[in-house]
Amino acid sequence: MGFEYLFQPSHLERLMYGLWVTAQIAFISVFFSAIFGTLLGVIMTSKNLLIRSLCKLYLEAIRIIPILVLLFVFYFGFATWFNWQFSAVSVCILVFVLWGTAEMGDLVRAAISSIDQHQRDAAYALGLSHVQALGYVIFPQSLKRVTPGAINLFTRMIKTSSLAVLIGVVEVIKVGQQIIENSLLTVPTASLSIYGFIFILYFLICYPLSRLAAHLEKAWESS
Repeated sequence: MGFEYLFQPSHLERLMYGLWVTAQIAFISVFFSAIFGTLLGVIMTSKNLLIRSLCKLYLEAIRIIPILVLLFVFYFGFATWFNWQFSAVSVCILVFVLWGTAEMGDLVRAAISSIDQHQRDAAYALGLSHVQALGYVIFPQSLKRVTPGAINLFTRMIKTSSLAVLIGVVEVIKVGQQIIENSLLTVPTASLSIYGFIFILYFLICYPLSRLAAHLEKAWESS
């Protein structure tokens, strides 16, 4: 009975729309986090103590403050304190980009720092500038080391996008809750089938990414 209720066309359509909203939030956040995080990672390797300290402060602040608190601050707090009203989807993307940039930046920093100093010295000895050394020597080697961790980070971002429901975004979990609330009197088992289906949707998105990260890590360690 519950599964028959789930596969009604109207319910599947609403769940697919909710999944599309979730995918938009997740993949837009991942895209900008990859770009800004790479830039931050390069900046974090600076020899300037002040710059490194500011980057470290940003990273630690993002790690210490729960993402849910950041969502509430940007969505409810800014509207109350400064009368700045942002859409719930925009707030989710902004918060996830802030989080993803910090974590991606630390991954890139670690990957760049792991490259042996003699390779940098050799690049400079060949007459390459700092930017050219990054582009031709350091980045290509760092890419192998950062990619598995980056994919795992992006998988976490996709799963964490479910927090969007708490500030009113009508994503896949919110749609599932709405369908369940409208069906409890007529189909008591609807919650099992709806949440089970949502679990399958998340699994189909995240599991291939996790396997890809594991495969790349294993392949590049043996190469």
